[in-house]
Amino acid sequence: MQSIDVSVVIPTRNERENIGPLIERLTGVLPLGSAEVIFVDDSTDDTPQTIAAVAETAIFPVLTLHREPAERVGGLGGAVVAGLRLAEGRVVVVMDGDLQHPPETIPELIRPIAEGDADLVVASRYRENGEAAGLANRSRVGVSHAATRLTKAAFPRRLQDVSDPMSGFFALRKSAVDVDALRPVGFKILLEAVARCRLKVAEVGFTFAPRNAGESKADFREGLRFAVHLAKLRSTTMLTARQMRAVGFAAVGATGLVVNTLAFWLIMRLGHIPYLAAAVLATQISTTWNFIGMELFVFPGSTNRGLLGRYWRFCVLNNTVMLARLPLLAFLVEIVHTPETVGNVITLLVVFVVRFGISDRYIYEEEGEKNMGPVATPTTIVGPVEISVEQADPQSTISEPKPVRSFRFHYDLHGIVTIGSDVALPELAYFLQPEGFADGVAPDVSVKLGSVGKIRKRTRMVRSSDGTDVRWEEQLGKASANFAIHFGSQIQVTSSKALARSPHVLYTNVIEALLRFVFVERGYMLLHAACMDVDGRGLMLSARTDTGKTGTVLKLLRTSEGKFLSDDMTIVDSAGNARCFPKPLTISEHTLRAVDAGDLSRMEWAKLRFQSRLHSKEGRGFAMKLAEHNVPIMTINGWTQRVIPPPKYMVQRLVKCELTSSTTIEQLYIIERGQPHHSMVQQSQAIVELLENTEDAYGFPPYRYLAEALQVGGMSYDELREKERLILVSAMESVQIHRLGSDDFTWAESIAAAFAPDRQAAEQKVPFVNLTNTTPNSQDFFAMDSQSVPEVDPVSGSEA
Repeated sequence: MQSIDVSVVIPTRNERENIGPLIERLTGVLPLGSAEVIFVDDSTDDTPQTIAAVAETAIFPVLTLHREPAERVGGLGGAVVAGLRLAEGRVVVVMDGDLQHPPETIPELIRPIAEGDADLVVASRYRENGEAAGLANRSRVGVSHAATRLTKAAFPRRLQDVSDPMSGFFALRKSAVDVDALRPVGFKILLEAVARCRLKVAEVGFTFAPRNAGESKADFREGLRFAVHLAKLRSTTMLTARQMRAVGFAAVGATGLVVNTLAFWLIMRLGHIPYLAAAVLATQISTTWNFIGMELFVFPGSTNRGLLGRYWRFCVLNNTVMLARLPLLAFLVEIVHTPETVGNVITLLVVFVVRFGISDRYIYEEEGEKNMGPVATPTTIVGPVEISVEQADPQSTISEPKPVRSFRFHYDLHGIVTIGSDVALPELAYFLQPEGFADGVAPDVSVKLGSVGKIRKRTRMVRSSDGTDVRWEEQLGKASANFAIHFGSQIQVTSSKALARSPHVLYTNVIEALLRFVFVERGYMLLHAACMDVDGRGLMLSARTDTGKTGTVLKLLRTSEGKFLSDDMTIVDSAGNARCFPKPLTISEHTLRAVDAGDLSRMEWAKLRFQSRLHSKEGRGFAMKLAEHNVPIMTINGWTQRVIPPPKYMVQRLVKCELTSSTTIEQLYIIERGQPHHSMVQQSQAIVELLENTEDAYGFPPYRYLAEALQVGGMSYDELREKERLILVSAMESVQIHRLGSDDFTWAESIAAAFAPDRQAAEQKVPFVNLTNTTPNSQDFFAMDSQSVPEVDPVSGSEA
């Protein structure tokens, strides 16, 4: 079956004299074997018969949809929408049938879409190389200019990059447009598309030619219809139905805020109840109040899930949000010394957007509401996530996106992997290259900002059937932590702005998962293990997440005079060499025992004690439970970490030590909680546990759904996992592997005691020659360590 890349949609009305010349000129510019032409015809003459005759000799499929008078809804714009529904091409070109739109411009229209630079490309009469010579007379020129100015005044932001919004000649990526959302009236379908769909727009200049034959269909009635429709379009896009619901939600929420505040004050003052308990009780009262307001004024007549079902979900939502805001309330009261009532009001305001987004999509969602975005088949539901597969065109002539070369931040990881990013990634600060890459060199991984996903009922992961593209789309549209990945000669990550505002979530949940397998493809493993060099001997620690590895590293560095390589992830090669990966250390609650309070200011210490509770094993456990439900979990995670950032410090901010770029692994300790014990571990068993510990580090969504869609260097996920295992087997051949248990976090003391008798003997060995250090000077890196990791705006790159 022929695969279609380009569909040309041509609305016609009494254009029989133009059909033959038009098809002839299209034949010279459309891609052979992967194009189709669709005529949507409203003619009253024999134009349909002319099209049928020409189609018999055309070298591409020519389809005709003839609309009877009763079917001609929306005029020319409605005809274009009907053609879009029929089109099979990934790119759709819309043009008139009178040859005022030269077919020879089509390749220029398609090119920016094929290269991934635009969703919509407009042929403009007012750009460079553009002319409006085909307008019949001065009055038509004046009307056109007036309509253009009026339209741009009505939509100043949406049309800021569109010089010719009245153009009827354009190309669009079909998957970027929600055809069901278009409600055109009259001629100007382009305006409808730009106003109702968020699209990345580009323009090319063209010469608007005189009509080849026939008469213009524009008249005073069409102009009046356009003016009325422009007014309606402006009003309906100014406040959508969802925005109207948001206004109503805010109004009811404002009354609920008063009720909550009054209840909070009365319970605390008259009942003499602690402020956190008062917040819990006040939430139950305001929840019921708000639910009644929602039912009466915001979502009247809703039948979805029944009254009790909606009330139960509303209560669960408000109490879940309450659990998230209680730590913030405690922080405001205990650390910032905000009055309890004021702090309660602040936390309620902070969570408003979360409450509305979830209420609107999951409690009062309409039964017949349609998902926006491209149709993807087949679709399966895995837990709370919809997994879809978009069928790729095996004969596609649309080329792979070009590698991106221009970035604001450049990272070089030991010369093995390079990353270019428009988002600051603090975890990779050690590898930052201030001077950038050599001219013309494209990094292995690119991170750019862009629009990904639209508002939907359920989190969705979409992958192409050929494995080259993956998208993660959560429920809140533009406010979601969404991303897309293209696997090609360059791995291209597109991050939504909402995700980029939480760079820790972007790095940990997306970038590092990709890095893991890029390293594997190049013969290295990103092992979830800490590493240090003690007297020239490589010591590695592995454990399940939140066991106590970070605290053990800090203690060992303080007592053994060892050199630091990494705390969380270590780069390992098949020869058993380890390369440093010094990310900032995350201090969880149990790690506090290894932090010397004297190294931090009083405010830092108090802040750390509070942050470490939220970002503890229990906090992550709650998040994992929440991820089992149909909620925008990455978005919630991002918001949480923006409000209460995880406590991260460079290692030298917490303990005096040196950094070394590499070592050879001699001893590996698998530490675990439980009865004190020490035993040697067989290599085969250790390999299994090390791989499990590494996989455990990526347990948070979206990795579990994303993993099987990964394709790096032509290798599938299963092939990459097997290569990763073989690298680890080879690396561990000469390593002594221990298992060490403790019920009081004293692994460091046991390891230091085991190393002590051998230190003198170790000094007699021929010293290991460090691998070439291709990373930045460690002194430059640790110049940052006079304080904790600076707060940086991830998009602008400036310090807060």
